[in-house]
Amino acid sequence: MDKTAANKRVQELRELLNRANRAYYEEARPFISDKEFDDALAELDHLEQKFDLVTPNSPTQRVGGTPSSTFPDVQHPQPMLSLDNTYNEEELREFDRRVTDILGHTDFSYAVELKFDGASLRLRYENGALVLGATRGDGQAGDDITQNIKTIRDIPLILKNAPPDILEIRGEAYMEKEAFVRLNEYREEQGLSPFANPRNSTAGSLKMQDAREVSRRPIKFFAFDLILEESDPDRTHRQKMEWLKEYGLPVCEHFKVCDDINQVLKVVEKWDDLRHELPYETDGVVIKVNEERYYEELGSTSKFPRWAIAFKFEAEQATTLLESITLQVGRLGKITPVAELKPVLLAGTTVKRASLHNEDEILRKDIRPGDTVIVEKAGEIIPQVISVVNPDREGRSASFSMPENCPACGEELVKLEDEVAWRCINPECLPQVRERVAHFASRDAMDIDGLGEAIVEQLIGEGLIKTYADLYNLKKEDLVPLERMGEKSAQNLLDAIEKSKEQTLDRIIYALGIRFVGRTVARDLAGNFKTADAIMQANEETMIQIDSIGPKIAESVRAFFDNQKNVKIINQLREAGLRFEYHQTETLSMKLEGKKFVLTGTLPSYTRNEAKTIIEKHGGSVTSSISKNTDYLLAGDSPGSKYNKAQKLEIPILNEEQFTQLVDG
Repeated sequence: MDKTAANKRVQELRELLNRANRAYYEEARPFISDKEFDDALAELDHLEQKFDLVTPNSPTQRVGGTPSSTFPDVQHPQPMLSLDNTYNEEELREFDRRVTDILGHTDFSYAVELKFDGASLRLRYENGALVLGATRGDGQAGDDITQNIKTIRDIPLILKNAPPDILEIRGEAYMEKEAFVRLNEYREEQGLSPFANPRNSTAGSLKMQDAREVSRRPIKFFAFDLILEESDPDRTHRQKMEWLKEYGLPVCEHFKVCDDINQVLKVVEKWDDLRHELPYETDGVVIKVNEERYYEELGSTSKFPRWAIAFKFEAEQATTLLESITLQVGRLGKITPVAELKPVLLAGTTVKRASLHNEDEILRKDIRPGDTVIVEKAGEIIPQVISVVNPDREGRSASFSMPENCPACGEELVKLEDEVAWRCINPECLPQVRERVAHFASRDAMDIDGLGEAIVEQLIGEGLIKTYADLYNLKKEDLVPLERMGEKSAQNLLDAIEKSKEQTLDRIIYALGIRFVGRTVARDLAGNFKTADAIMQANEETMIQIDSIGPKIAESVRAFFDNQKNVKIINQLREAGLRFEYHQTETLSMKLEGKKFVLTGTLPSYTRNEAKTIIEKHGGSVTSSISKNTDYLLAGDSPGSKYNKAQKLEIPILNEEQFTQLVDG
């Protein structure tokens, strides 16, 4: 491919990825899978680097390169003022009286919108392209975090519909509640301290020095103001919100224009109830004079504009009795203390338990059984103990201390250096077995179809398996008596287990469930060491020579293989027939040499990965998007938009039977 052809392909990929981003983040109607998106992004990055075609607004630039050591300061052309707060109806009515007194009339309306509990940002677009992203800072100047801003996928790099040449945007970066929960769960599994709330996690993520790490955080964005160079006496806040949507920026749907303060109060009351149903955290409502022509007359103090105010909702807290502290065992053995509470109503639900995170957190707050405690929902979703109400009372129980042995299996607990969590490293520990087997059988690991959570529970409950290695000793007579497991289902499961023996070394390494070892690290370990024995014998110094592996991962891999119980399980898997050597993709023929395929729909006999492997073994390649360079579209049931595009481009469309004939012929 020469540079002209590469440039053409680069433009096609950018257009595809930009459309995909708009469809996913703005229209909620994705038309390609995450895998197809990632493949197209990888191809684009390869071509841009190879042919020196990188541009600042390419989709590949959403994830930066080398980490930054500092963030340069940037002055705001207009101060990013904070808002004065009010907490009750009387103070809100007082704000309305001040506005009316200054203006001398009531010929104005109020724009009412949710107040997001995140991190305020300033965006600057020039000729429709994002050129700057900055934090609020002290209101006069903030940090230039443009590379980090570009990782937020619902912030467009290029605006739509011919915006003004210079455009300044104000908005809020935030995390949805469930995403925040998943992030904290991940951090706790890694032995890191959890974030206190979504606001802290968002602000902390945006100030990370490595944009590649920021891109892995589930940050989203709402635009809430538009600052234009030219003034317009007829402009309203409502108009600006409509323009923001037209330009392709995400805007919260909860926006209302009210004629007077009485209508505002009704909206505030309604949204106070609504907030518990929202996927993101809101701590109040922002009320602004809708008509911009009054802003100059109303003016501002040194800190706050006089034409806007924030009404803050009351925090959702409750007081209850902490009856006891129990311990939970996670998939990778992390021991999590849990507060068992006297049931209490909080944010619309009855709370009986709350995570205490780790031993250090309990000791810092001096939480003990029998204490009366204040409970709050972090992000309005995770119950947590905030503090003890009566720490000086007489007769308190003894301070908490972590037991020396696992509460589930009795094995000695360990605490790794630089971590706050205690762990059980026994692979036969029952609570871990359930999760380890489920991970082992998952699609990206051994891909054992039919081995769902309910079946795993029965297999463990009946004593048929103690580790995932025991799966390969199962017999039909073991399975048939299980609930909802007939002759055919039992045979199908045994066939899937047998088929999993063909999985490659990288999938097996990933399936073992080694802490910190994801698919990329597993693939790099397999590709570099070639055999499981070589990996098991490698020292940490050798492992960290691999780009994707740092000291922490190397330490974890070494610790896993130093555990003799894990070695015993690996030997059992070897005896069962799993392939512990690395195999390059075997070439069967060159019948499809140079042919480019695109896959769509569900094939009757193959998964997409299986079809892709067949194509590659015969010299062909698979791409994620249709173009004039595509040779064939392999289409199964329920094909997507690729089918129509292939027809328009007159690209040959094959069903599974025709594909098989092409390969066999």
